[in-house]
Amino acid sequence: MNFSHQRSIPQSLQEYGRGIAGGLMFSLPLLYTMEVWWAGFTLHPGRILLYLACTFVVLMLYNRFAGLRRDAALREVAIDSVEEMGLGLVLASLVLWLTGRIDHDMSLAELAGKIVMEGMTVAIGISVGTAQLGGEGTEDEGVAGDERWSGGYLPQAAIGLCGAVLFVANVAPTEEIGVIAMESSPRMLLLLAALSILLGALVLHFAGVHGADRHVARDTWLLSLRGIVTTYAVALVAAGACLYFFGRLDGLPWQLAFAYCVVAAVPAVLGASAGRLLLQIRPPGH
Repeated sequence: MNFSHQRSIPQSLQEYGRGIAGGLMFSLPLLYTMEVWWAGFTLHPGRILLYLACTFVVLMLYNRFAGLRRDAALREVAIDSVEEMGLGLVLASLVLWLTGRIDHDMSLAELAGKIVMEGMTVAIGISVGTAQLGGEGTEDEGVAGDERWSGGYLPQAAIGLCGAVLFVANVAPTEEIGVIAMESSPRMLLLLAALSILLGALVLHFAGVHGADRHVARDTWLLSLRGIVTTYAVALVAAGACLYFFGRLDGLPWQLAFAYCVVAAVPAVLGASAGRLLLQIRPPGH
């Protein structure tokens, strides 16, 4: 198979090194969270497989719109995504074994569940680390370096989803989200939603965050408003998906489930706004 980018063995080893560093940096809190260990053996295998498939889609979106190789074919992006998932599973297995969370006495289903639930966030961290921790000017800029895509609505929404997932995945499985949601009055939940929207607006339009001038559409007030609303919608979707995959919404009435999403959307909106800008490789000189 011919690839658009041939890597030497030292280059490949450097990429793996960056990926491992990024994977651990972004996912270590989850690897030390017992609610994720429990989710690995309490969730239905079908939901774990769905989580696996959704993570693959998130990796494809990130690698396509903000990854290393701008002109890579879709097949190469898919291969990179599978490779990152495999490395994520290996790295999660190693950490879980070293911390005594898995051993040879467990059933195959429990082992697989724990490793998959932990390994998918590690895989996203590996993808981000591989792309973002490299030296300036030594790699391609990703599609984000292409002016046709840098402010595009769908690519930016996709990268915002990746950022939101990376942020909210670290808090979604915890009991604290449920405690806050159950103890908050409707008025406080409304204020939390308003805070999230204001945070998104602040990051995208007022704080002068690096990259906002290139990646945020702001030609008219309508485009600015669309960007803020989309950012919060993406944060809600990422929060709801992560809560669902970690089993936090099971058996809840829809009103309480929505309250969970509103609470989890606060960190998610930071990922969809600031995280989205940080996840895009800056071209040399910018």
